[in-house]
Parts: sequence; structure tokens; C-alpha cells
Amino acid sequence: MYKSSRLYKMLTMPLSEFRANTSAMMDLVEQGETVRILRHGKPVAELVPVRPGMAGQLVPSWKRPIEAVRYAGLSVPSGAAAVVDERKASLP
Repeated sequence: MYKSSRLYKMLTMPLSEFRANTSAMMDLVEQGETVRILRHGKPVAELVPVRPGMAGQLVPSWKRPIEAVRYAGLSVPSGAAAVVDERKASLP
């Protein structure tokens, strides 16, 4: 059915077989196995278990919530007001 190297805990299988047995392969990955998927005999992907502490890193940085920037000691109430004040200062 599929090649298994128990030394490295990695299974190697063609894509068609992976698609037919996806649920079983997900169960193996959940138990700590790694599944290497081949297309036309060449490795194209590895399905690996999530490492502890990595769950928060799965969300890309641009999708993570951010805190508002706080400007300490600025006398200008906003960035827009700063632009307006600068333009007024440069008028003749």
C-alpha cells in the first residue's frame, strides 16, 4: 500500500493513494507520523504533525491582531493634524 520507514517515522505515497486514504493518513499524522506525498514519483509535499507551541505561529503575521500605536509625548493630536500644521507652516 505505501512505503514506511519506521526509523524516521515517515510514510511515502503517491498523491492518488493519499487522496483515497486521507482520513487514515491524518490519523497517522496526529499520532506523530510524517507523510511524504509523491506526484509522478517525485516528492511534492510533506504532511507533518504540529509541534507544541507552534499553534500560534500558524496564522500569518499579517493576519494576527495588532495593538494600536501609542505616541507618548506628542503635542499633535493626530497624524492628519500634523500634516495640516506642516502645510500651514510652509505657506508664504
